[in-house]
Amino acid sequence: RSPKSSMNFLKLCKQKKYNLNLFHTVQTNFIAQTGDPTGTGRGGESIFADLYGQQARFYEAENNPRIKHTKRGLISMVNCGDGMLGSQFFLTLGEDLDYLDGEHCVFGEVVEGEEIIDKINNTICDGDNKPYQDIRITHTVILHDPLDR
Repeated sequence: RSPKSSMNFLKLCKQKKYNLNLFHTVQTNFIAQTGDPTGTGRGGESIFADLYGQQARFYEAENNPRIKHTKRGLISMVNCGDGMLGSQFFLTLGEDLDYLDGEHCVFGEVVEGEEIIDKINNTICDGDNKPYQDIRITHTVILHDPLDR
């Protein structure tokens, strides 16, 4: 389980922090990374910065994943270094990526829109894995927030 990552992701979605975020890195049959409002891959802070100030812009990664990186469409937070997480996340575009386990914790899964994962996976990128075509999250919608009581 990864309750902090789930809460972070849900609350960032709810506050529309991911709206218009660019998929700045796409590696075929591996991952597609987004969640950085600057679009550079070097920005983005957790929801905890809004709650507790800049000293909480990153939070410690959960290290005991129950879900392994075994299939396409899994969602994991990006490790910013030193086991710290912010707002960036990635979607798995390939299968059997178990070497990501322990470094990145799966907290979600894409359950609709498999064709979108195919389109992202097949996009043409430059030598730095930056897509030539602008691929963005247009908007996020939370259908049910289990953390709201």
